[in-house]
Amino acid sequence: MSGAIASSEFRYAGSELELFEKARNWKAYWRGQIAGFVHGQVLEVGASRIALPPGGRHETAIGTIGDLAAQAGVGYDTILYIDVLEHIEDDRAELARAAARLKPSGALIVLSPAHPFLFTPFDRAIGHFRRYTRASLGAIAPEALRVEKLAYLDAAGMLVSAANRLLLRRSMPAAWHILAWDRLGVPVSRMVDPIFAGRVGKSVLGIWRKPA
Repeated sequence: MSGAIASSEFRYAGSELELFEKARNWKAYWRGQIAGFVHGQVLEVGASRIALPPGGRHETAIGTIGDLAAQAGVGYDTILYIDVLEHIEDDRAELARAAARLKPSGALIVLSPAHPFLFTPFDRAIGHFRRYTRASLGAIAPEALRVEKLAYLDAAGMLVSAANRLLLRRSMPAAWHILAWDRLGVPVSRMVDPIFAGRVGKSVLGIWRKPA
């Protein structure tokens, strides 16, 4: 199923998409982390189709799950929020609505920036309301869903982000910063993240499943 549902209320800065568009290693990394949970009829909430390769059979909602209200009864096997939930002010209500749209055994997947202490003017400028910890993301998940995974990703990226926040104090990352992190840092994270067992990283990944 393909299509798009537009919303004027959803803030997603184009600069954010453009900056990270060339982060190929990072996209391949987190796609590998969620691949086993993405199946069937997929809804990706956000501004662009980034979670699945081009040609993947899924629907993109440019906005929130509330923009699908007119399509009552439509259910999904997978609902994705990839760098999206932090843009939505009432995140708890958003995930509750998403859970109601899941089919039995369906998966809800959220990838968001981690750690409030890393919040910068850049976050604010591109419409982020917050950054998450594992605890805060887990706390807003609907109780009816069973947690499958709740972990930090990209330990090397966290060190880079912390250095920028505490030392360099740049509000807007330069393109070469993104490329250096993607080409050098992400491969390191692939190796060390399993050692840290999801306890360290600049992004947080949450995966929940609806009981059959």
